[in-house]
Amino acid sequence: MKDTATRLPRLGGRLAALAVLLTLTLGTTAQTPLDQEAPASLATAAVAPTTHTTGAVTPTRELQPNDLQPPAPPLPNQFDVEMFEAMAQMIVADQRVPGLSMAIVHDGKVLSARGYGITDVSDAEPVDAHTVFRLASLSKAFASATAGLLVNDGTLRWDSRLTDYMPNFQLSQPGAASHITVADLLSHRVGLPHNAYDRSLERYVDYHTLTRKLADVPLKCPPGTCYAYQNVAFSLIGDIVFAATGDFYAQEVQQRLLKPLGMNDASLGLEGIESSARWAKPHVRGRGGWVSVMPKPTYYEVAPAAGVNASASDMAQWLIAQTGHRTDVIPAPLLATLHEPLVDTPYQARSSAWRRARLESAGYALGWRVYDYSGHRLVYHAGAVQGYRTMIATLPDRDLGIAVMWNGESSLPSGLMPTMIDRALGIPSELTAWVDIDFDQPATYYVDNENDDTPPGSNAASATAAPR
Repeated sequence: MKDTATRLPRLGGRLAALAVLLTLTLGTTAQTPLDQEAPASLATAAVAPTTHTTGAVTPTRELQPNDLQPPAPPLPNQFDVEMFEAMAQMIVADQRVPGLSMAIVHDGKVLSARGYGITDVSDAEPVDAHTVFRLASLSKAFASATAGLLVNDGTLRWDSRLTDYMPNFQLSQPGAASHITVADLLSHRVGLPHNAYDRSLERYVDYHTLTRKLADVPLKCPPGTCYAYQNVAFSLIGDIVFAATGDFYAQEVQQRLLKPLGMNDASLGLEGIESSARWAKPHVRGRGGWVSVMPKPTYYEVAPAAGVNASASDMAQWLIAQTGHRTDVIPAPLLATLHEPLVDTPYQARSSAWRRARLESAGYALGWRVYDYSGHRLVYHAGAVQGYRTMIATLPDRDLGIAVMWNGESSLPSGLMPTMIDRALGIPSELTAWVDIDFDQPATYYVDNENDDTPPGSNAASATAAPR
């Protein structure tokens, strides 16, 4: 790797020049920034209180005065959206990754929602604001929000038992399944070892067979008492939604979230993405470079864990909702509950270079990771399935939301997120501290591991005693 001190001044100048060019050249094919402001009516409905008889943590947090934020502070001058767009364009240059999509919102307004690169190396079309990508594990937040809306209207409770809706479901220890709650499913506190039966899912074993086979897996802990990331078990929330409402899970997500938020390109499932007007094909590495493949259907089998598809335009609206500006759809007390960490996940503070440098603590809430990022709360998730990578984050005290999606198995774009967060917080850092781009040399990068589905280290972390 080149000496950073001698490379960055030259790179900074080139980045600035490219940013100017991009503002002149990216104004076509739906590339102009969106300038919508979503309605922000204030809702006061409270989340129903719950009681958990096993002693594990359940989300019962009432809205606090500080949750109703005053108008967002202005972002510092160093938060240069045109520069970030220029960096995204450089990442897709020379097909370092085939295509990329990015959305940035602040104070309920869309600062940028654009596409970069191409949808398919074998049949190139430009990625634009309405090009659809697989969200992978970013889908988990849609599951928790859907469940939360059912809690809000009294259809479910956070401490509703899985076996009330699936009486035949079993775990390896007699009686253990009867203690699993809605909140346990959504915060990965089922008691199973991490990623139980993901490999079987990858080998096309169907979801319902795998849910029955969970009874054969030795438990790591009693339900509700420790954390271990799941996809198959997490998706049992979809079965609960169906049993509680009589509607399929995908219908509930469409009716309660996608349609009212104006996420008009978004869909669920393989049929959903393939029927999109424009969608980004997944890409894997081949001998001659990137090779496009058909989307692998396996993780669509677990729709609550990994079934949603969306564009940059969609994700801008989702971020506006997740930063508290669509209380007509997701009430403020519910949003606060969804973002409240319930269990510690300390390995996350070590799983990549930017996490090691910035995170003071890490936990899991309801479909979201929550970090202490240099003294600031960061609500975050990442995702990965074959040929796609995704990241999303909100900074509540800056009223900022960012989403990045790309259609190639590369970690290079992962550095965009911490770069933008550093700039938003005014943390002194080099422009390319987390993503190392050079015009003259092949790209190198610092990110170690961004796959939320395969956490390194131990299988489980102990639960906290109470929400923080």
